[in-house]
Amino acid sequence: MKVTLLGTGTPLPLLERFGPSILVQAGGASFVFDTGRGCLQRMKQLNFPYDSLTAVFFTHLHSDHLVGLPDLWLTGWLTTRCEAPLRVFGPKGTKNMTDHLQAAYVFDIKMRVQDDHAPKTGGKLETKEIQEGVVFEQNGVKVTGFLVDHYPIVPAFGYKIEYRGHSVVVSGDTRYSDNLIKYAKGTDLLIHEVAVAPDTMSSKDSKYHILAHHITPEQASKVFNAVKPKLAVYSHIVRLYDRTNEELLQRTKNAYTGPLVLGEDLMSFSVNETVAVKAWVKK
Repeated sequence: MKVTLLGTGTPLPLLERFGPSILVQAGGASFVFDTGRGCLQRMKQLNFPYDSLTAVFFTHLHSDHLVGLPDLWLTGWLTTRCEAPLRVFGPKGTKNMTDHLQAAYVFDIKMRVQDDHAPKTGGKLETKEIQEGVVFEQNGVKVTGFLVDHYPIVPAFGYKIEYRGHSVVVSGDTRYSDNLIKYAKGTDLLIHEVAVAPDTMSSKDSKYHILAHHITPEQASKVFNAVKPKLAVYSHIVRLYDRTNEELLQRTKNAYTGPLVLGEDLMSFSVNETVAVKAWVKK
């Protein structure tokens, strides 16, 4: 399996970290987990062919995980002349969202078919709402969705991707989750979100609600110790009040001594008997 972090950022429009999005390639299939801002541009940087995309999986329906979908779907369709609808999987509410997107762009879709001769079937979204369990299985690749704790966003999912005896787990947005630990135990690669804030932050702080919806470095270390992945990777990195990457890593390593990487956009991982990390080198 090959995994690429298309975006490791937050709702903020950061230039160095685009919106949350992860590309997983296995068994001839290609999946995108969340479509944060700029995911299509990151695919372009990789020279990834849009028309080889098998499906999109959403962890939850916060806008920072969704806003890249119209661009990925419509621009990808127009530029590659893809004839197949884009398959979309996500929690309850996903079908309502994609139905309204298709309605919002109905004029453009009609014009692209008539004027640009884009294949009509490729301008559609084929959506399936999921529950916990196996949500996709094909050619030896299995994708399992599992519930996580991103209250008050209910439901919110993480995903486990399995292929030829190896696995990758994507946490989605979550606080400390025993259910995530259950599904992730022994995985090769665990990609987990995180939020870091001053130790002194109180519940009266105007940004406390952000911290309360995510996992802290100290809580993440407990998850990593329980899961024991070959490699843990931070993505969707929320830094409140200008906390540094160094502080984030140190606070995790105070209680976790296993392999840990701070994810960066376009960083990739080859998952086999070992997990190899490759940073993006601008060409």
